[in-house]
Amino acid sequence: MNLYLILGRVFLGLCLIGIGVLHFFFPGIRPIILPDSTHIPIGMYWIVYLIAILLVGFGVLVLIGKKLTAVSFIVGIVFFLLFLFGHLPAFLSADQTVKLKYWTNLNKMLALSGGFLILAAMNAPKNRFTKSVLLLGRCFFACMLLLFGIGHLLSTTALSTLVPGYIPFKKFWTFAGGIILVGSAISFFINFKVKKIAFVLAITLFIWLVSLHLYYTILFPDWQEGENFIGALTCLAFCGIALLISQSLKASPAATARVIDK
Repeated sequence: MNLYLILGRVFLGLCLIGIGVLHFFFPGIRPIILPDSTHIPIGMYWIVYLIAILLVGFGVLVLIGKKLTAVSFIVGIVFFLLFLFGHLPAFLSADQTVKLKYWTNLNKMLALSGGFLILAAMNAPKNRFTKSVLLLGRCFFACMLLLFGIGHLLSTTALSTLVPGYIPFKKFWTFAGGIILVGSAISFFINFKVKKIAFVLAITLFIWLVSLHLYYTILFPDWQEGENFIGALTCLAFCGIALLISQSLKASPAATARVIDK
C-alpha cells in the first residue's frame, strides 16, 4: 500500500472532521463552508448541526477509506457548488475594503474541491472521465497555489508580518514561499516534473503547518471564532492534496484532451 496515498487521504479526512467539529464550538456555519452565515436564528440552528454531522460523517468515511470514490466525488462537487454559488458571489459583491475577507476562503474552497475530485478519480477505474476529473482537480488546486503565490510575491512585506517572531529572515521566507507556490502551480498546469515538485510542495506545506499554523492555533485558538483552526486544517488538507498529486497519473493536459476527443 502506498504510504503517500494513505497520508493524502487521511489528511483530507481529518480536515473534514475538524471543520465539522468546529461547528459545535463556534457560532453558525463556518465561513470556509459558507460566507456570512455565522448568525443563524435559534430555530434554524439544526441546519448548522446537520452540516457538522455530514462533514464529520464524510470525513470519517474518507479517513477509513470506505465508499471512497463516491464520497470524495460528492464532497468535491458540493464544494465546487459552494465555491460557485456561495463564495464567488460574496467576493464579487463585496466592497473593495473587505474583498480580502472573502478572497482567502474563495480560493481555499476551490482547492479543496479539486483535492476531493483528485481523490475520487485516483480511486476509480481509469478511463477518459476519471482522467479528465483528475486533471480538473489538479487545475483547481493549482489555481489557488498560483493566486496565493502571486500574493506572497506582491505583498512580501505585509505577509512577512505573519511569520512567527522566532523565525528569522521573515521577508526572505515569505518571498521563497511565493516562489514555491507559483512554481508548483506552473508545474501542475504544464505537467512538468509533477511527482518531484508536488512532493517538495507537500513537505513545504507540512513545515508551514507545524511552524506557523499550529503555532498560531495554540497561542490564539479563539481568533476570529476559530479561524486559526481552519488555517491549520486546510493547510493539512493541502499537504494531503500535494501528496496525492505526487502519486497521480502523469498524463499531460494535451494528452488528456486527445483522449477525450477520441
